[in-house]
Amino acid sequence: MTVTDHGLHTEAEILQQPVLWPEVARLVADHRTELEALLGPLLNDPTSRILLCGAGTSAYAGQVAGSALSTALGRQVEAVATTDLVTAPAAHLVPDVPTLIVSFARSGNSPESLAATELADQLLGDVRHLVLTCDSEGGLARAHRGRATSVVLLMPPAANDRGFAMTSSFTCMTLAALLALGGSDEGTADRVEQLSGAAAMLLADRAQIAELAGLRPDRVVYLGSGALTGLARESALKLTELTAGEVVTLAESSLGFRHGPKSVLTPRTLTVVYVSNDSYTRRYDVDLLAELTAGQDPGPVLAVDGSGRADLPGSVHVLRLRGVADLPDAWWGLPAVLVAQLIGLESSLLRGHTPDNPFPTGEVNRVVQGVTIHPWQHDPR
Repeated sequence: MTVTDHGLHTEAEILQQPVLWPEVARLVADHRTELEALLGPLLNDPTSRILLCGAGTSAYAGQVAGSALSTALGRQVEAVATTDLVTAPAAHLVPDVPTLIVSFARSGNSPESLAATELADQLLGDVRHLVLTCDSEGGLARAHRGRATSVVLLMPPAANDRGFAMTSSFTCMTLAALLALGGSDEGTADRVEQLSGAAAMLLADRAQIAELAGLRPDRVVYLGSGALTGLARESALKLTELTAGEVVTLAESSLGFRHGPKSVLTPRTLTVVYVSNDSYTRRYDVDLLAELTAGQDPGPVLAVDGSGRADLPGSVHVLRLRGVADLPDAWWGLPAVLVAQLIGLESSLLRGHTPDNPFPTGEVNRVVQGVTIHPWQHDPR
């Protein structure tokens, strides 16, 4: 089965991403003056901190963007899940240190999203907020709109995914972070055009993805290094969500996989490795691919590659993204994650689920429910 025209929000939201990314670039450029006013004092202060915050898929957006931004800015950029920050704020918020909180949130209505920014305001003396969200009427956008120390960047309306799983919202917010914090808009249009072109070519020929999903693997493992580790985590979550947990998934770094998680492999496990464009990092990914395919009946292995280099083992399935060989991993990872989104969509349909609402009885919700935010109390222990 190839996913074509099922009338699903999820499918349409996967397919529209190449068109949305240039819109994201334009909206960031339109807000450049505001961004420079917000970011300038922090970026010029070597003691300041930048925290990328979100929950679930939004946390993985921060993990993907963080390493690229650390390199671009020449300073540490930290990805901290709001689910960690809210439960242990003293471990992540350092008083009297100038801090930028970058919040990723599709709706901005998750309790942790709002609580994280409120705790930062409460515990930090000098804090600024960059809010990347898809819902203009969400709680996070409303809380920060018009504040002197906040900038709210609203993604294109179509990025506010109506399906259960975040697809367009993930890639648009990740791209917005890379563009907003990465500096000048010079050359941005060409780079975004590369991403859109690679994604469009991938979406035009999905037979290999449909074939792998059609194997109905009992487990799927996603692996990557650096920024691509965060991409692997997001990829695994998409399949878990869209199949209502029916397919067991695991995500790890390429090196970390050997340290125990490799035990999950069975002959019916599909392993997907995002192979780094960085020549040094790539060696570890290629070594792992060779190891995976040298074992007895390891199950199918897919290498998702943006470099076009001829250094991959001949026994692996290779899906090559074209036109992105010169891009950092966090950037070409945006079209690459469409592979995982399509595997998730195909797998959901093959197993008789409804991708737009995999949990019709409400065990898991599009916007997290049931979370009680407790007032902050310092425990000196």
